[in-house]
Amino acid sequence: MKKRKLSFKKILLFLLILIIVLLFTLLIVYKSEISEVSSDTSPKTFIVKQGDNYFSLGERLKENNLIKSEAFYKLYLKLNKPDSSTLTSGAYELNEAMSVPEIIKILSDKSNQTDSLTKVTFREGLNIRQMAKIVARKTGISEKEFLNKVSDENFIKTLQNKYWFLTDDIFNDEIYYPLEGYLFPDTYNFDTQNLTAEDIITKMLDNTNSKLTPYKDQLQNGDKNIHQILTLASLIELEAVTDEDRALVSGVFNNRLKNDWSLGSDVTTYYASKKNLSEVLTKDELNACNGYNTRCTSMKGLPVGPIDNPSLSSIKAALNPTPSQYYYFVADTNKKVYFTKNANEHSAIIKKLKDEGKWAA
Repeated sequence: MKKRKLSFKKILLFLLILIIVLLFTLLIVYKSEISEVSSDTSPKTFIVKQGDNYFSLGERLKENNLIKSEAFYKLYLKLNKPDSSTLTSGAYELNEAMSVPEIIKILSDKSNQTDSLTKVTFREGLNIRQMAKIVARKTGISEKEFLNKVSDENFIKTLQNKYWFLTDDIFNDEIYYPLEGYLFPDTYNFDTQNLTAEDIITKMLDNTNSKLTPYKDQLQNGDKNIHQILTLASLIELEAVTDEDRALVSGVFNNRLKNDWSLGSDVTTYYASKKNLSEVLTKDELNACNGYNTRCTSMKGLPVGPIDNPSLSSIKAALNPTPSQYYYFVADTNKKVYFTKNANEHSAIIKKLKDEGKWAA
């Protein structure tokens, strides 16, 4: 009988220890999950909308990488019960180095609101995925929300009634984002109060309209349609820096197109693989045949659509290529572009650049 009692006590003690260990572990996990996402203190504009409460903010905070876990964020709210009456709509400046308690503290004080007018700069040559990251950081509209809107076919079809340059070419099934190439890179002022992804897209397209309208006749009546011109311009944007080089690059691409050559442009391979130019491409990615990768030997024409949003300089170069006998070009580490007429000359330039430590591959 004593042995049974002793065994029972041991079981109870074991269970008690187990419960304590589990509670301690849960406490450690809880504290970790409500701590800061990273040490990055770069400011992110976060918008509290009319009718929001602390619980409804969870999804957007997670999408903007301001909290680690939506579930633990909501658990914190349940345990601490912040007063929703302290939450006021407006723009707030948060960052990834803030813990959940710090975020709630910032959002609960109206005096922490920032000016709702935000300046957002999209430099030339950014693709839509890169733009979405800037939108999320500067306006509080998540990458997901922005990317969904620029891919919304019904929304885009309504835009065709307003913008003459949005043709049916943008609805090719192989195109990643129909509006890629059409969102003009520039500096914009957005009022973040009640701002939507639709507002941002419309404002950018208004700017595209004003920039392209002076060239409307040339864009609509040239040997290439507007979609092809913007596609060509997007390649030129990433291949050259100066106006002179861009016009010469445009001429090289035109020579290749006229003679049924592959364009062989590495920048299209990066876009096809959804990688940035600083990343490494695998052999499979380099050789992949799809609507974008012009390194694929069976692909003779332009990519299916633009790979970034080009500057007016690159658009002009696409419209007015410099005639030449060049079929090759390569840029060095200083972004100087070398043009050659044949493969032997091209190989010689590459060898020279490698010998001089200027090879940018």
